[in-house]
Amino acid sequence: MTDTLALFGGTPVRTRSFPAWPVFDATDEARLVAALRSGKWGRLAGDQVAEFEQRFAAMHGCRHGIAVVNGTVSLRIALMAAGLQAEDEVIVPTYTFLSTATAVVEANAVPVFVDVDLDTFNIDPALVEAAITPRTKAIIPVHFAGQPADMAAILAIAERHGLFVLEDAAHAHGASWRDRPAGSIGHVGSFSFQSSKNLTSGEGGIIVTNDEALAASCRSIHNCGRIEGGIWYEHHVISANYRLGELQGALLNSQLDRLEAQTRTRDANGRHLAARLAALPGVHPQSRPADVTTHSQHLFMLRLDAAAFGAPRAVVLDALQAEGIPCSGGYGFPLPSQPLFRHKAFGPYLAHVRDRLDYTQVSCPNSERICREQGIWFDQSMMLGSRADMDDIADAMEKVHRHRDALAARALQAR
Repeated sequence: MTDTLALFGGTPVRTRSFPAWPVFDATDEARLVAALRSGKWGRLAGDQVAEFEQRFAAMHGCRHGIAVVNGTVSLRIALMAAGLQAEDEVIVPTYTFLSTATAVVEANAVPVFVDVDLDTFNIDPALVEAAITPRTKAIIPVHFAGQPADMAAILAIAERHGLFVLEDAAHAHGASWRDRPAGSIGHVGSFSFQSSKNLTSGEGGIIVTNDEALAASCRSIHNCGRIEGGIWYEHHVISANYRLGELQGALLNSQLDRLEAQTRTRDANGRHLAARLAALPGVHPQSRPADVTTHSQHLFMLRLDAAAFGAPRAVVLDALQAEGIPCSGGYGFPLPSQPLFRHKAFGPYLAHVRDRLDYTQVSCPNSERICREQGIWFDQSMMLGSRADMDDIADAMEKVHRHRDALAARALQAR
């Protein structure tokens, strides 16, 4: 076998597939069939969602779990339950999925964007402190890629300023910070069970908390404004039916049985892959602070410094894919640069403050660099592979680096 890049006609490092996602077997089928045959497909009649809520909350050391239709709704319900009002501000990172900020808008509050740390990809606590105003009411740290944010710093800031902390743990199923489960550290944690997530039922989400009053408020909002002890057609707050269905609850119960072992595999593979890739010039895997006791590796992320590596990201991605390594550059631009924020296309929300908002002026140089030049993502299902699978990824990156001059020339020709 020659060392020629597959992009240039050589033999690829890898021709077999990485592990498929989702993972399922007869146990999932048995749970689903039992729920199906029960004839109780809705949350109010069945017991699958109630069982999952109890199990997932207990896994996080929380007394309350409220399962909902998706992870965007879980964020919005938590903000509403916390009592946010029009014109209140919520600090969110610039490098995250749309929902972290649109959930704020749909709670009729104002997202205030803060850049991330270049090495951890998580929100920078020093910039959080600088962004606080008299209107600030909450912070949403995102545990990006499955690595918990610096919760010590965030909680200290929140305590000094009396702020609500809502953990966006959509990537962080099974992750832990100082041995505390991600999602259980702030006032409320929010998780997603969308198809790509480490724990999935196709769609779904959950809110976890130890706060009795917050839990009661979340339950009411997700169940048409009903309250415990009230009559059926008695509705106390603006709300809707956001309840998770029983078939999804059944699937989550069977999937949850695998999560701990899957997380151990992803975490160990992430450590091994990071150690190998960090040896290459210009390759910077997500920096992992000592406080991160478990990384759920929803993504394996790295930065590629083109000058130090010797070739730009776009052609490196092409070369890796040709070698049989699925990868992408992730987000194309930071969240404040999304058209909906540039144009303030908020529908009926925030009409009263829209004139004073200008998201075109948000400064987030780290997120810009990650999005436009340096970020590389490997999917969580790849991290369920063997040690040999991780070595294939590293071998492919090393091969690409050996041919960096030819790749750099190709990039120049493509301009």
